[in-house]
Order: sequence, then C-alpha cells, then structure tokens
Amino acid sequence: MNIDRILPTVSRPGRYTGDEWNSSRKDWDSAEIRVLLSYPDVYEIGMSNLGIVILYDILNREPGVLAERVFSPWVDMEAAMRRESVPLFSLESRQPAHEFDIFGLSLGYELTYTNMLGMLDLAGLPIRARERGNQLPLVIAGGGCAFNPEPVADFIDLFVIGDGEDALIELLDVFRTWKRQGRQSKRDLLLEAARMPGIYVPAFYEPRYNPDGTLAAITAEIKEIPDRIIKRIVSSLPKPVTKPVVPYLQTVHDRAAVEIQRGCLQGCRFCQAGIIYRPVRERSQREVLTAVDELIRNCGYDEVSLLSLSSSDYPDIKSVVSALSEKYRDRALNLSLPSLRLDSSGVALADAFGDGKKAGSTFAPEAGTERLRRIINKRLTDEDILQAAETAVERGWKNLKLYFMIGLPGETMDDVSGIVHLVRKIKNVGKGRMNIRVNASTFTPKAHTPFQWVAQAPRDVLESRQQELRSGLRRIGVHLSWQAPEVSILEAVLSRGDRRLSCVIEEAWKAGCRFDAWSECFDFQRWQAAFEKCGLDPWWYSGRERNLDEILPWSHIDTGVSPGFLKREYLRSIKGVETPMCGYERCNACGLQEMNGDCRAKYREMQAKSSVKEKHAE
Repeated sequence: MNIDRILPTVSRPGRYTGDEWNSSRKDWDSAEIRVLLSYPDVYEIGMSNLGIVILYDILNREPGVLAERVFSPWVDMEAAMRRESVPLFSLESRQPAHEFDIFGLSLGYELTYTNMLGMLDLAGLPIRARERGNQLPLVIAGGGCAFNPEPVADFIDLFVIGDGEDALIELLDVFRTWKRQGRQSKRDLLLEAARMPGIYVPAFYEPRYNPDGTLAAITAEIKEIPDRIIKRIVSSLPKPVTKPVVPYLQTVHDRAAVEIQRGCLQGCRFCQAGIIYRPVRERSQREVLTAVDELIRNCGYDEVSLLSLSSSDYPDIKSVVSALSEKYRDRALNLSLPSLRLDSSGVALADAFGDGKKAGSTFAPEAGTERLRRIINKRLTDEDILQAAETAVERGWKNLKLYFMIGLPGETMDDVSGIVHLVRKIKNVGKGRMNIRVNASTFTPKAHTPFQWVAQAPRDVLESRQQELRSGLRRIGVHLSWQAPEVSILEAVLSRGDRRLSCVIEEAWKAGCRFDAWSECFDFQRWQAAFEKCGLDPWWYSGRERNLDEILPWSHIDTGVSPGFLKREYLRSIKGVETPMCGYERCNACGLQEMNGDCRAKYREMQAKSSVKEKHAE
C-alpha cells in the first residue's frame, strides 16, 4: 500500500502512523481471532474514548486474540486513500480492515453515523449488512447510541447493549466455536449470538408501522430469541487500565484517566447517560490511588482525570483528592474532576489540588431559573450557585465556564432572560476579577429518558432564544458559545429515529456528508435533500410530541429502568415536582432493582468485598 507516500501530503499525518508508546503489537499469523476496534471520528477524539481504551486492554490480554485500532480518516486523508486505492487500515500492523474477523464500532454520538458508513466503504465492505452475506469481518457496534440502534440497524450485524466488558468476551467464545467448527453460514453465527443476553441482531427483528407512520410493533421473527433485549451490566468495574496507549498527538482529553464510578445518582430528566448506565458502581479508594500511581509511572502524564458522571457523589472523593494532594505535593501534577456539583463543596474539591495557577473550572447550572431547574430535576438553587461563586472568588479563581441549555421542556423567554440575570449576579460576585464564559447547547430529547416523548422546540423558536441570550450576555460583557439549531435538530432526529432513517443516512453519506459534528463540515442542506429523496420529514421526528402509549423505536431495548418510572418522571416534570436523588437510603423504584436485585444491597455487598480484598492485601 502507498501509505507512506500519502502521509506527507495530508494534515496531521501522526493520526495514521501508529506505533505509539504502550500500543500492542501481536503476531498477526498466530492470532486465532483478530478484532479491529474503531471510533468513527478523528484520532484525537477516538483516542479519548474510554470504551476503546478498556476493550483494547481486555482483548489484548485474551490468549489467541489480537486487537488493533482504526479511526475515521479526515477528509483530506480519505480523498488521498481513495485516489491511491488504499483501503482502511489498522494503526498497529497496517493490515486492511477487511482482513479482520470482527470490526467493532463504538457509537457515542449520532452525528458520526456518516463517518461510520465511510469507514465501512473504505474497508471495501458493502455498507448494508444484508449485502455482506457470509463475508467477514462481522460488524458489531456498542456504546450509548446502541440503546436506540434502529436508525443504523441496516448497517450493523449485531449490537452489544450495555456494558461490553463481559459480553464481548462471551461473544468471542461463540465466534471461536463457530470458526473452529468450520461453519460457513454467518446466519448460524448470528443466531447463536442472538441467544446471548444483551445481544441484538437487527436482521432477526421486523418493524411494522401504522398508517400514520408510527411504529405498530417490532418483534423477533425467530422463536428462540427474545422479543426484548436486556442490557448487560457488569457487577463491578473492570480493572483500571494503567498502561494505555500514549498518543503522539495532543488528543481532546490529553491526560491519564481513572474511572472512579459508573452510573449516576442525580436523576436529571434530560440525561440519557444517567439512565442507561445505572446502577452506580464504584471503585474503591485503594484501587483509585494505586491506578493513579501506575498511570503516572507507565505514561508520564502530568494530569490525571477521575472520571464519573457525577464526581461529587463518589463517596470517597474528598479523601481521594486529599491523599493525592498530599502524595504529589512536590510534583507538577494536575487533577481533573469532571462533572462536579455547582456548590461550595464542588468548588472546594476543584480547587483542592494544584498550586493555584489553574484556578478555575466548568460547572453546569443547565437552566437560568429555579422553576426550570425543578422541571428538569436539577436540584440547584440560585443561592447554591451564588455561594459557589463567592467561594470561588475567595479562593482566587480567575476563570469560570458555565453550561446552560435552551429549548428545555417548559422553557419560556423569561427562563432565557434568567440565564443573563444569573450570570450577571455571578459576575457581580466576582467584582470583575473572574473571567466568565457561557456555553449554551440546545436541548435534544433522548431515548430512555423522561423527556423521550417531548417535542423539540421549532427552529425559529430556538433561533429567537439564542438571539435573546446573545444580546443579553453581550450587554454584560460575557462571551457566549452556542450550537447551530440545525445541528441539534438532526441530532434529535437520529437519536429518536426508526429503521427507515437508514435510507436518509445512506443518501446523506452518498451526497458527501462527513464529520457532521464539525461545524466546518456540517451541511444541513444535503441532509434535507436526503430526507426528501427518502420521503421522510425530519420535523416529524424532531418536533412531534409522542403519545405516552406510543410504541417507540427503542421499546424492545430494556435498560432495566421501567417505562412506568419514566412516565412518572415526565408527569412530575410537567408539575414542576422534583424527585430526590437516588442513594443508599432511598430507592425511587425506577425498576432496575427488579432486574438487578436490591441496588442498595448490591452496593453494600460490593463495598464489603472490596474492603475484604484490601485487608487481605495488607
């Protein structure tokens, strides 16, 4: 292949060279199963994906299994590859993607779908699963988007729903048996996989539609497989990856990372991750501290991120931060704590590590008024926010970034003005000594949330509210970043769409859509043309309020959280009634305890086991 001749002609050739520190190089010929892990975006984003890091480590520890990586080539590299007839290739061995047994896709964002098709095509594979017949590699997908797999169901052989660590190893066992028995039929392999918990094979499920376009049913066509796919849950977090691949390029999250907790107790009604990653599973303090030590030793990073959907809720967060601060007092090490609660304790945690040069952080009030925060179940008062600002000023903070959303259910223009009023109060607390920046994203209703039934605000409404916010913040001298309404509309369409959207995605890709999450590449007109060609209306998907009894395209995917709980939460949002945070002392009866046992008892049991292991280790 002419790869080395191409690289000097493209931007950031380091995206494609491989051979990074800690990358795995196994013997190709001796491997029984070869897996290609991919994220359909550029290297800098894909290498920041924790799921890829975890699976790469797990698979390469398996005897006879080889795992390599590939990411979506940027537009200049794709053009050069097509011009030189260079197929998609892995970073580690530069083997063509079509030579692997399994092609795994991590789908974390809907606007990467056209990149996914581009990667399959560059690999020399038909993009539709039915056209691949018995051809390998087996194309599998997982990640957050897999919880509504229908828009891309026609392109994927099978989905792993939920935690993939155990499921993927079990799937490899099925694949290994099928391969050793010399089976020729991929259908036999897929049927065996479909019997596994958490595995969804779209080819075996048929959607039927009502005359009005809504879904009538989606059922299994084969008796041996379930009508509902129950997500996989690992009972405890996998061993931390302490020797990850260290990129040569600066990535989006250019630091070491330790997942301290999976799941979230907060219950924000707009948040899909808070639902699909339930229940909460925590890593012990000892394991976190050991992992940080090993990461620094193995990778040389000067920053470590303690990952969680809500770091403030990790029970040992204060003692972990205190221990790391004491141990690395004389080292130039920064600690990143994403997703901290916006209150005085959150500010104190963010400020507890470092020498003061990095004074500042990011917080998410989400809404400008207490009324709207009650609707979305963001239990945060204006007083909490202003006290946090006072604490930040007292600690000498110089920078503060605030995240809000516009277009939330129940929002009025007064709520948008409320963002300006709140930011002004925060600025007054800072007395000009703190630089404040505001990011305003557009609310996108997501599957498996209490807001999965709501209509997204119309484009003209979103534009008028953005204008109100821009002008208001400009008057008080605060910088605003915002997202184009068209991007959010497309995201809403793809996040709650059905299988008919595969036609739209394919047509958009054929029309040249790539990197739709990148503002310089996004072209909504091409998407609109694709909808027209397929006879579908994007507004029907994004702006239509669903009936509470409507069968939704993801109704056959079971997160463990019951539809009844989501409906109750939706009705409480209409009344502006908050729901207390989930926790060890209070169960909100979301339904997960019925599938997974008493969540609180399981937490305590896991904590007890961790304590026993630590005592034995001592």
